[in-house]
Amino acid sequence: MMKAIFHGREKEELTPEQEAELRRARIEKMQRKMKHKSGKKKLNRSKAGNALLFFLMGICGVFMALPLVMIINNTLKPLDELYQFPPRIFVRNPTLSNFSDLFVLMNESWVPLSRYVLNTIIITLGGMIGHVVIASLAAYPLAKHKFPGRNILFSMVVLSMMFSWTVTQIPQYLIISWLGINNTHAALILPAWSFGMGLYLMKQFMEQLPDSIMESARLQGANEWQIFWKIIMPNVKPAWLTLAIFQFQQMWGNTGGMFLRSEELKPLQYALQQITAGGVSRAGAAAAVTFIIAAIPITFFLICQSSILETMTTSGMKD
Repeated sequence: MMKAIFHGREKEELTPEQEAELRRARIEKMQRKMKHKSGKKKLNRSKAGNALLFFLMGICGVFMALPLVMIINNTLKPLDELYQFPPRIFVRNPTLSNFSDLFVLMNESWVPLSRYVLNTIIITLGGMIGHVVIASLAAYPLAKHKFPGRNILFSMVVLSMMFSWTVTQIPQYLIISWLGINNTHAALILPAWSFGMGLYLMKQFMEQLPDSIMESARLQGANEWQIFWKIIMPNVKPAWLTLAIFQFQQMWGNTGGMFLRSEELKPLQYALQQITAGGVSRAGAAAAVTFIIAAIPITFFLICQSSILETMTTSGMKD
């Protein structure tokens, strides 16, 4: 047989008969695989099974939506229906007096309701945006660059997720006091940037991206900043939007804790606690504040839902 040189290696050149035999063997192998797949038993649900499945999913959906339905109805209930026993889910005599009572109550207070809302927006957006950016910047070298101590740093991040927030409460307060930012919004925003869950999520997601797209960008003259902002971040959009939703919900329900002492710096959740502490007469205003607090995170989730559920750009990509 003749020998052919291909890429510096010797390979035997097959005769036409051998090529035909090899092709025939491959076709037979593919036919056997198709026959094996077709012989597998297919599981098909009947119409009754589909109806039962949708019925069970409907029941679960009703129970999941029940708290939201009760929050909306409680907002529209007069005071006598709020304390009716047994309690009713749906309102009989809807009214908007709870909102008017809330605004009258807050206008008579030293700090208006708009100030609490503004404080909550500052704390929430500052903590959410900063956490997403810093977690993404820290996850990029851990996922796509090899350097000494990388595994040790990531192990420390994972171990930090095992500790409850109550364990780090005293050290965190000492650090905030040492930095001189106690009784400021920064005392709530800066600790939110260091949550290990965000870095862990972004690193695991970035590792799924093929290195070939980064190498192609480097060959075209892109630097690391351009690769991160124009290639990595758009491709991990579902990950950082999910992280943004989790962080938004956590920061929106922040009460200020032991860091905020000035009344004009406290968030909306603190105002809700003060209103509910007023007793039975403030139950309607408390229901209105509960609706306001719950409506904003739900609206934010609905806005980002389509981007989170979309198919990832890296689906089916291989190096």
